[in-house]
Amino acid sequence: MSALLGLALFLPDSALSQVLDSKPRDGVYDKKTISQVQPIPYPYLREADVIWTKRIWRVVDLREKMNQPFYYPESPQNQWRSFAQILWDGLKEGTITAYNDDVDDQFTSPMTFKEIQDRVESRDSILVPDPDNEDQMIWAPKITTFEAADVREFLVKEDYYFDRQRSVFEVRILGICIVKPKMVEGINVGKQRLFWVYFPDCRNLFAQNEIFNLKNGAAGRMTYDDVFMKRMFSSYIYKEENVYNRTIANYAGGVDALLESERIKNSLQEFEANLWEY
Repeated sequence: MSALLGLALFLPDSALSQVLDSKPRDGVYDKKTISQVQPIPYPYLREADVIWTKRIWRVVDLREKMNQPFYYPESPQNQWRSFAQILWDGLKEGTITAYNDDVDDQFTSPMTFKEIQDRVESRDSILVPDPDNEDQMIWAPKITTFEAADVREFLVKEDYYFDRQRSVFEVRILGICIVKPKMVEGINVGKQRLFWVYFPDCRNLFAQNEIFNLKNGAAGRMTYDDVFMKRMFSSYIYKEENVYNRTIANYAGGVDALLESERIKNSLQEFEANLWEY
């Protein structure tokens, strides 16, 4: 017995640490709820019961205060990841599918993760000190990869409809498109749409990833699926369905574009209000 005790005293700390079966619990309780959450299924909808629809496209700007929980943390922290990081990891793991925005936004052209990487990565040359002579500068290749913190907005495609069977006016999100700045030689020259994802196929992923709850912290147990289904985000309309397939920017600019966006939003509210008699 004394020989074993003496051996333990001389063992390095790394050897003793390997005896542990699991790491200490980082918190006051075991977090199991989120990993078991399943999204609430959509109610059954018959074609014959849909008597009115309108398709809308929105911009969700992550710089707005209400949308900041989508943006932070900029890098993964504990159980939290930003919305863009969750999508990227889901594509990498193969749990969701991306669709090429260059073709259309109707989810007709799936993309492989390699194709997405090639679209995101950019190769440039920068001046760096010469390792053999620090007084001189030489050109060296620079490869820019995906950074979730670069994503400052995303697009939402959704359908409003009236279901006469249940007498409800509802909206369903169909797709989400990630947008990042387009950089050319270090200069921001506009915006780049990376890919679309089909929202119903992503709900399981969203339901098992919690968003930082500003009021209750981790105890809030609010998932990304909850946020979308409860529409707890701020946005503005940039396009409504039309035969010309044009956006608001194609026929209005500046303040007029903002007023047109508000007009479309108000028309949806007025349509719902006019469905009922009080």
